[in-house]
Amino acid sequence: MEKTPKKLMMLVNPAAGRAITDPLLGSAVGAFCEAGYCPTVYYTTAPGTAAELAETYSPDYERLVVLGGDGTLSDVIAGLMNLSEAARPRVGYIPMGTANDVANTLGLPMRQPQKAVEKILTGTPLEYDVGEMLGVGFFTYIAAFGAFTEVSYKTDQELKRTLGHLAYVIAGITSLGSIKAYPARVEYDGGSVEGRFIYGAVSNAVSVGGMVKMDPSLVDLSDGKMEILLVREPKSAADLNSIVTGILSQNYSNSPCLTILQSQRVRFTFEEPVPWTRDGEDGGAHGQLELRCHPRGVQIFC
Repeated sequence: MEKTPKKLMMLVNPAAGRAITDPLLGSAVGAFCEAGYCPTVYYTTAPGTAAELAETYSPDYERLVVLGGDGTLSDVIAGLMNLSEAARPRVGYIPMGTANDVANTLGLPMRQPQKAVEKILTGTPLEYDVGEMLGVGFFTYIAAFGAFTEVSYKTDQELKRTLGHLAYVIAGITSLGSIKAYPARVEYDGGSVEGRFIYGAVSNAVSVGGMVKMDPSLVDLSDGKMEILLVREPKSAADLNSIVTGILSQNYSNSPCLTILQSQRVRFTFEEPVPWTRDGEDGGAHGQLELRCHPRGVQIFC
């Protein structure tokens, strides 16, 4: 008696990285079929549709495979987080985007679908923490404000291939006159800090913007905490140099302008509404914003 094929949902963003072709998709589908799965393919048609598709259809499947970039994966996970924990299928990710921060963090092969399929079929599922901007939505790897976040996240896809998010920040802070500092109070588990910050990020990733690496010894993707990176306004050329050196060397203690914290919850209070980004998309402007971590929100094969 033949075994009943296992149900697998494939959610495809055909625009991701401009690299998803019919033969590529066909080879991925074929590999899953050979492994005993019966894939059903869904295509995204506009921003946000990945979340809707994941929330509506994924509970009927054993696994959900995302073929696209970090933005597509972020949408999918946002959709899954609207389901009960028991209804969320395990997630496989075939990264075909530009920066691929999540792929770097998970150690997945980029733009190599056959190798990514092998990881999904043979890898161990990682319980992955998911962030939330309360009142705004979920995020997979980063929520940020300040220096050049709006500019970098509205850059076209071709430029995103060569300039990562924090690459803009590092290049941009060399022109101090164009950087705005935001007076803020930051409250986290166990304490608070105040200051004038040109940049702040709440993340769960070792790669941010496809260029800058967080210290892997600080980042545990399943510990129920997010990393909070704050960059204070530099007052001198020495401060500026310490910021650049600290970020590139992953040694944040060497700069008086860099603060890194870990917390499950964090609240930012500003004197005026400040624009935020959420996984590369507009996160709105907020005078006060609370963010939290949902421990082990989803399981991702890696």
